[in-house]
Order: sequence, then structure tokens, then C-alpha cells
Amino acid sequence: MTVPLDTLAAPARRGSARPLLGRLGGLARQPVLMVSWIIVLVVIGWAVAPRLFTSYSPYEGDSAASFAPPSVEHWFGTDRLGRDLFARTVYGAHTTLTATLLAVLIAFGIGTVAGLIAGFSGGIVDTAVMRLVDVFLAIPSLLLAMVVVSVLGYSTQNIALAVGISSIASFARVMRAEVLAVVTQDYVRAAYGLGRGRLGVMLRHVVPNSLSSVVALAALEVGTAVLAVASLGFLGYGAPPPQPEWGLLVAEGRDYVATHPWAAIMPGLALALVVVAAHRISTSYRKEHRR
Repeated sequence: MTVPLDTLAAPARRGSARPLLGRLGGLARQPVLMVSWIIVLVVIGWAVAPRLFTSYSPYEGDSAASFAPPSVEHWFGTDRLGRDLFARTVYGAHTTLTATLLAVLIAFGIGTVAGLIAGFSGGIVDTAVMRLVDVFLAIPSLLLAMVVVSVLGYSTQNIALAVGISSIASFARVMRAEVLAVVTQDYVRAAYGLGRGRLGVMLRHVVPNSLSSVVALAALEVGTAVLAVASLGFLGYGAPPPQPEWGLLVAEGRDYVATHPWAAIMPGLALALVVVAAHRISTSYRKEHRR
């Protein structure tokens, strides 16, 4: 008697879709997670439609209002040129989050393919790919990103590429581990027994059943990438002034911390909240994935 291949493959797929109301109820029982989602959604709104959140220009300032403290008129205060810091933080979300998204997509795409090839091919291909991955892991990610940006030139796009390259190794290792676990499953052996080719087995069974952990890692890497992009911007490798970018905003205010602390603290606080919120959401996703 021949067992349908789809029946064999079904148990390997992880997780189950819960009703939407159940998910919303679970979110309501976790106020920290709910606040994290609100923070992330608001910041996405900043990036997509900044004019809905502020009427001030991020470039034009009033010299008479230089270093005005936080108030009802200027929520985050103003900088040395009298520019509204809240407006610059809102508009800076587009630059920082765009670079973050590109970095995660680059790392996810290249790392996933590299891990898939290594784990599925085995032998000398696996050894060669993973030794290259080990080289990437041996270099501190921020240092590697700085080297890449120095070679390519200073810009937001190059920062995204640099951060993405520095994160490839993590995705490759996770994907390889998942592939090695999946290829030993009975439904994969059954697929070969039914005459499917290696490419068909890889695309139909190995890839879909290996991606869940990599997607969970991508969610975790969002917060890390935001911090890496901002760190490079703080060091002067990112968008040139006067273009607003979160790391650059903190760098512009660091010289005035003693006298006008809000110039650096307020943009830095926004950055910290986004990183913590993204990490909390990714942690929740990973716990959900393991159930």
C-alpha cells in the first residue's frame, strides 16, 4: 500500500494557525507585548507618512529657538540650529528603517541560500561554505560593517549592504542546521522513494520545513540591525548632514549633553524603545514558533 506523500509531510510542518480572536486575546493578556507592537507600528507610521505626525520641517530651523527644551510646541526640544528634534526623529525613521529592512533582507536571502546549499549538498561543498561562514563569524560584525562601508563609500544604501553582509553568517548556520534535521525525516526519504529528484525534494519539502527558524531569526535581527545602522550613522558612516538619521541625531547632540541633554537623549530614547520593542516581539514569535 502506498502512503500519500502529502500525508507523510504534514506532521513535519511546525506550529498551527490559531484563531485571530485567540491571538488578540493573548496579546491583551501581555501588556508589554502590546505596547511593543504599538511602538513598532507608530515608528512604521513615521517612516511611511511622517507628515501625519509632525508639521515641522526636519531641515528648516529658527535660530532664535536654538536649544529650546522639550515643550508642548517642541516635544523633543530643538537642536543648535533651532530645528525641531521630534520632526527630525520622525523623518529619520524612514532612513533608518529602510536601511534596516534592506540589511535584514540581504542577510536573510544570501544566508538562507548559503545554508541551504551547505546542508543539502554535504561533503566538500558543506565544508567550503561553512569555513567561509566561520571566517565571517570570526570578525566582529560592527568592524566588518565599517570595513565594507569604508570600501564602498559612505551612504545609507552602503550601510544597509554592510550590515546585511555582517549578518549573513548567522542565517547560514541556522538554515544549515534546520536542513540537516529535515533531510533525515521519513517524508523526505519517502519522496526519494517515490522517484522525486533532488531539486524537487529540496524545493517542495526541505525548504518549506526549514524556513521557520530562519524567519524567527530574521525577526530577532531587526532590532540588532536597527542598532547596527544607528551605530554606523553615529560614527559618521551613514547619511550626510542635514539628512535626519537616528544615529546621526545622537551624534549631533553628544557634544551638548552637559548643557542641553535632550539634544542627544530624546533621539537616543526613541532608538532604544524601538530596539527593545522589536526584541520583545521577536522573543514572543520565537516562543510561539516552539509550541
